[in-house]
Amino acid sequence: MNEIASTQENGVLRLTLNRPNVFNSFNRSMALQLQAELDRAASDENIRAVVLTGEGKAFCAGQDLSEATDPNGPALQQIVAEHYNPIILKIRALEKPVIAAVNGVAAGAGANIALACDIVLAKESASFIQAFSKIGLIPDSGGTFMLPRLVGVQKAMALMMTGEKVNAVEAEKMNMIYKAVADADFEATIEKYAIQLAQMPTKGLGLTKRAMNMSLYNSLDNQLKMEEILQTEAGQTHDFKEGVSAFLEKRNPIFKGN
Repeated sequence: MNEIASTQENGVLRLTLNRPNVFNSFNRSMALQLQAELDRAASDENIRAVVLTGEGKAFCAGQDLSEATDPNGPALQQIVAEHYNPIILKIRALEKPVIAAVNGVAAGAGANIALACDIVLAKESASFIQAFSKIGLIPDSGGTFMLPRLVGVQKAMALMMTGEKVNAVEAEKMNMIYKAVADADFEATIEKYAIQLAQMPTKGLGLTKRAMNMSLYNSLDNQLKMEEILQTEAGQTHDFKEGVSAFLEKRNPIFKGN
């Protein structure tokens, strides 16, 4: 069984964490498969948006602790360095939209992988838990970087220390995620956003993502210079020319992603 199930249609690559019997918790095999799929998304011009979701009732329960405690398995340092850090870096470096479709509980590394995506849509019945403190660990998978930037230092610290469960509606209110979606409307909403993004100017969206990544540590002066460079690059794309032509001709644009 593939521990990452993948389908590709209408320019959208859908990646499904596929270990439902253990709530899609990560082992080494699944982590490496996800990395390979993210690499494929980066290199395949036919892929213009990515959806990451989970099979069954959970999105992802984080690390499979049976592997982490196996004397013959990978050490914690190896798990963080070789499994999770590359996943986060690949998601952030992928200059295409990545939607986290959180279909159920997202705990530990599972929560932070979701938060590293560009747009997080979650079922109203889903929840997010910084579960690390429950077993004496610190948040990894970029959690200490992303969460305070999303919800503020005070709230992030409290969520990390207490391990309090946050439902999707609360997560939206505190700006942790983009939107909580009624369970009955979830799949249709994911499809709508994914197809919409896949039909947009992919190069421009990718440059926007690059600019946002750099804004996390740039000074204002440096960020303004970077906007100038990236805007110049965007202005040289086919899709910019098509967008302007369509506007002037009062028609819908047909973007090609380049």
